[in-house]
Order: sequence, then structure tokens, then C-alpha cells
Amino acid sequence: MHFGEIYKADSANGPGVRVSVFVSGCTIHCKGCFNAKTWDFNYGRLWTKETSDYLIKELSLPYYRGLTILGGEPFEPQNQPAVSELILRVRTELPEKDIWVYTGNTYDENLIPGGSRYIQDYTDRILDNIDVLVDGPFVEDLLNLNLRFRGSENQRIINMRETRKQGTVVLHPLNEYTPLSK
Repeated sequence: MHFGEIYKADSANGPGVRVSVFVSGCTIHCKGCFNAKTWDFNYGRLWTKETSDYLIKELSLPYYRGLTILGGEPFEPQNQPAVSELILRVRTELPEKDIWVYTGNTYDENLIPGGSRYIQDYTDRILDNIDVLVDGPFVEDLLNLNLRFRGSENQRIINMRETRKQGTVVLHPLNEYTPLSK
């Protein structure tokens, strides 16, 4: 897997101060994508053990609330092995940190058994170990700059712990529309 950027002290891609990893590679190609340069699977640098070590060291600082993984597309088949390995490492070494993943796929269509991005073992390992999934493609005609932590009105902020437990999509309270300013 390649990655384009690691943002330290990010506050735009989940609550609190976060470390965000932008993986490379995406075949969805949403019109108006804010990060189209990451569509290329070879964009940026190769993810290595040293990169993972660096991320863990940075994320271990006490002011970070958690990790966000976005892209590109974390659920591209060639990204899932490295993404699942990173998530398991964070869950093991820094269990107090929350983990958010953004995807242009729709959870209950693409990421379940039989779905177009479902890879037995990897997809479930990712979904079972994250706290929040922001799902759905960016739809330029549904752009809403007042939404928190997503760009278009079709995208959902899903509480993955409850979703996996209940077997049906459970939206996170942050999914509710709240204007960013008055």
C-alpha cells in the first residue's frame, strides 16, 4: 500500500485532535473529489514498518483522541491487508484511541459478505475493530458545507460497535445535522 500523507494534529476528519492517514488508490472516482491525486495507487510513498512505527509513536502522544484512515479508498482490495494490520496494531498498542475510517463505499451494500469490496478476513477485521465508519461516495450535487465530518448529504457517520452488535446500521449521534456556525 502507498499513502499520500500523514496529517498530525488533524481536527477536520473526526472529533478531537487526530492523526490521519490518507491511503493511495481509489477506483470510485467521485466527481468533485477533494483528494483526486490519491486515486493513483502509486501516489506518495510506500507504507513500511517504519511508517507504522512512526504513526504509533505519534499517536501515542496524550493529546491525540484517535486515528482516522481515509484516502484514496481504504477498502480497495489491495489496501485492505495493510489497513487491517494498522488498525489491529493501534487497537492492541493504543486501545484507548478511537479509530475512524472513511469510505466511498456503502457499508450495507459493498462491505458485507457478497458485496463488491468484501474480502473475507480483511473487511471483517477492519469493521470489527473500528469505532466509526463514514460511508458513501461524495456526491457533488449533495454538497453541504454545514455537515460535520463529511461532504455530501448522502454520507453517513455509522457507529460500528453498535452496528456490528445489532446487525443493522446504527448511526452515530454526530450524523445528526448540526450547523457549523449560527
